[in-house]
Amino acid sequence: MDMNGVDLSGAEIVVQALIDEGVEYVFGYPGGAVLHMYDALFKQDQVKHILVRHEQAAAHAADGYARATGRCGVCLVTSGPGATNAVTGIATAYMDSIPMVCISGQVPTPVIGSDAFQEVDTVGITRPCVKHNFLVKDVRDLATTLRKAFYIAMTGRPGPVVVDIPKDVTDPNIKIPYHYPREIQMRSYQPIERGHLGQIKRAVELMLQAKRPVLYTGGGVVLGEAAAQLTELARLTGFPLTSTLMGLGAYPMTDPQFIGMLGMHGTYEANMAMHETDVLIAIGARFDDRVTGKIEHFCPHAKIVHVDVDPSSISKNVRVDVPIVGQVASVLTDMLGLWKEQAPASTGRPVADWWAKIEEWRRVDCLHYDRHSDKIKPQFAVETLYQVTKGDLYLTSDVGQHQMFAAQFYPFDKPRRWINSGGLGTMGFGLPAAMGVQLAFPQAQVACISGEASILMCIQEMATCQQYKLPIKVVLLNNGYMGMVRQWQEFFYESRYSNSYVDALPDFVKLAESFGHVGMRVERPADLAAAMQEAFAMKDRFVFLDVVVDPTENVYPMIAAGKGQHEMHLPPSLSDRELA
Repeated sequence: MDMNGVDLSGAEIVVQALIDEGVEYVFGYPGGAVLHMYDALFKQDQVKHILVRHEQAAAHAADGYARATGRCGVCLVTSGPGATNAVTGIATAYMDSIPMVCISGQVPTPVIGSDAFQEVDTVGITRPCVKHNFLVKDVRDLATTLRKAFYIAMTGRPGPVVVDIPKDVTDPNIKIPYHYPREIQMRSYQPIERGHLGQIKRAVELMLQAKRPVLYTGGGVVLGEAAAQLTELARLTGFPLTSTLMGLGAYPMTDPQFIGMLGMHGTYEANMAMHETDVLIAIGARFDDRVTGKIEHFCPHAKIVHVDVDPSSISKNVRVDVPIVGQVASVLTDMLGLWKEQAPASTGRPVADWWAKIEEWRRVDCLHYDRHSDKIKPQFAVETLYQVTKGDLYLTSDVGQHQMFAAQFYPFDKPRRWINSGGLGTMGFGLPAAMGVQLAFPQAQVACISGEASILMCIQEMATCQQYKLPIKVVLLNNGYMGMVRQWQEFFYESRYSNSYVDALPDFVKLAESFGHVGMRVERPADLAAAMQEAFAMKDRFVFLDVVVDPTENVYPMIAAGKGQHEMHLPPSLSDRELA
């Protein structure tokens, strides 16, 4: 129903704007400054509100929803601690370029700046970790500001936008005619769509001359809905392809042209290929420090092409030779057209010598682990998860060793299936993010892979899962340590395990049951597959699988901080081939 021209209060304007934006879910937690908005939500049923148990989870759930669907996530929090609790989730979305609108309540305009009850400077606090933010001081600006917020969040390089709304702006007794602008023009914000054809032509010329090319792809391919174009480009050129943690699934990971994730815990073949490449085609990636290692050693022989929607990302960390600013899907479409015009018909895999070298590196078997251990190895747990779910899974993760093992051993063949906090590395992300995914896709298999340290950060969201009957499966790789912290302490602090042992752990089975869920504990490798099958067969139940894994296992390969991509620690069983 078209509400344009109808008199609405500020609170009703907020809710109607969400309806007009097609918002399905709002993740939130009420409080004094947002009660008018909660009352307006109560009076309608088009936008569903999901009551979380902590505002950090509201932001993470909105983020997980956005990552899985490509739509804008929305969260609603009150002033003061409501807003500050959400900051971690806002910063998580900012670092990974996830579209989100966070609506925060604020104290009434007359008392802003007077240290009123539950007052913080939300705009000031969030400024460094948002794409943009607004403080709305006049109800007449509210509809246009919300439209701008969704437009900014979803276009160009996506990101979170905070709209801070003082309580008096939502007063139910003050009503104005509603007008929601469909088109928005912002003089100061005009994201570029098409890449410069001359630059794309230069890139294709470099690619045609390349002897040792590599396609280096990142989260921008997923966010830019460019997986189909990337796949076609890889198949046409025959070039090897590597991906960042955020880009996994944009190209099928089970395909032989995929040479693995690159970077700190990337494969030997991916990192060696990066070190030896003569033409690097970076697509929707930002040359993050976990990928480059020591900048001076990064891709020393390469001419670099960089495709990115964000001009400020280009040549920020690494100087590039051919910058192309534009939407990834559009640039790749133009690139494909030029390649088809110029490339010889028989290209196939024109770089046979290069592939021979890559296959040599592949034979090192850098992801080797002991498959005959009497303890459950975390790698084995992830491989078993893949077999049981047949690769058809939305997998969220927390942060640490389990996250890296999932990235290495669960091959995603589709984009938007791997939901993890890459840039900020936020523990506690996995469970609330899974709630957002499961609500978006009620019939899909959704699992959260976590560690016993991470899961405790947002464990209260098991209550939310019970309230909304979300049949998420938690796969806990329980090693009794903050695993990645312990690994660094073993490598770089002479095994002084300072505060990395997780003491006083709960009985996770009883804990899950106390929330009304199913809990299971697995201690032997032989029991794991059956337990996972049983868990996933319970289509309508939340199941918590406490999997006891070997506490001594480390993530390999590993590039230590300050080292180059060719300086990898390999698993100890391959130590005769370990590089210095």
